[in-house]
Amino acid sequence: MNKRNAIRNARRLVVKVGSALVTNNGAGLDFTAIDTWARQIAKLHSEGRRVVLVSSGAIAAGMQRLGWDKRPVETHALQAAAAVGQMGLAQAYESAFNRYGLCTAQLLLTHADLADRLRYLNSRSTINTLLELGVVPIINENDTVVTDEIKFGDNDTLGALVANLIEAEALVILTDQPGLFTADPRKDPAATLISEGDAEDRAFEAMAGGAGSGISRGGMITKIRAAQRAASSGAHTLIASGREREPLLRLAAGEALGTLLHATHTPLAARKQWLADHLQLAGTLVLDDGAAHALRGGASLLAIGVTAVHGEFGRGQAVACVDAQGHEIARGLTNYASPDARRIARHASSEFEALLGYIEEPELIHRDNLVLR
Repeated sequence: MNKRNAIRNARRLVVKVGSALVTNNGAGLDFTAIDTWARQIAKLHSEGRRVVLVSSGAIAAGMQRLGWDKRPVETHALQAAAAVGQMGLAQAYESAFNRYGLCTAQLLLTHADLADRLRYLNSRSTINTLLELGVVPIINENDTVVTDEIKFGDNDTLGALVANLIEAEALVILTDQPGLFTADPRKDPAATLISEGDAEDRAFEAMAGGAGSGISRGGMITKIRAAQRAASSGAHTLIASGREREPLLRLAAGEALGTLLHATHTPLAARKQWLADHLQLAGTLVLDDGAAHALRGGASLLAIGVTAVHGEFGRGQAVACVDAQGHEIARGLTNYASPDARRIARHASSEFEALLGYIEEPELIHRDNLVLR
């Protein structure tokens, strides 16, 4: 079976473009490139496809406007650059898409927007409504308010999270490289382009090379990890050069550009998908061997199988479940806050009322609120 047909048949796509492409390697916003993406996305819309655009470039554009030739490291300086650059970036996209008869909408997200269940659902509802209206959502990380605690870290990760959020069939990452190579082509002239592979193949991480440029935050390694994350909801990932002629239209036609990392798993249920997307967790539950085995078999987590509780968390927050060796095997929404979880650890549910004075649920985490890693 030609796996490229999965991209050709995709009706809902997330397209991520990197800073180097948006700003022509930091020289300033590349209006010609932005126009070509708008034209291609408009053509995809005319075919009945719906596209969400995840765009880097606000900080790089702000740096150019402010006359900075080196990316700052201070958070407040990065936030200032993003605030300056985001204005021009949004205006450039609005003008470009307007020329092709499409409206755009700007959404700035932080990890907190997708870590909180209610805000996750609100974000999902907003994007889906915009797509139904034929509007092109343009999403960026909210760098103007980001901190080390809430940042996605790179827009490749953000693209994967958005693909999961809206249950997209494909994530297209346009970069300044032709795709994934067997080795870093800048260092190894014998490196060859990988056309296709399994997104879950961990061997690709070793091939991904180093970090990105001084303009971008990521690199090929973040794209590999984004493909792994997108695959958790059944989305295939294409990594291709944005400098190719009409790359979006050619990829949508099934042409073998770049690297296709295909998903092999069936999509997770929406609630479990949201749990799997948590980058930051409120605490950790350490399980004995029996509980770890039961979870892998699809059971709920009972307090009697918990040997330790780490961190401070409230009822309904996401926590990691690790085995005795510290390997994460699952994560889920806990029915008890951390002080009570410590009290009931190693105890049967029949003892909860005596220990706590109440019983919320017999399980510490119900299997419907738990996803295996």
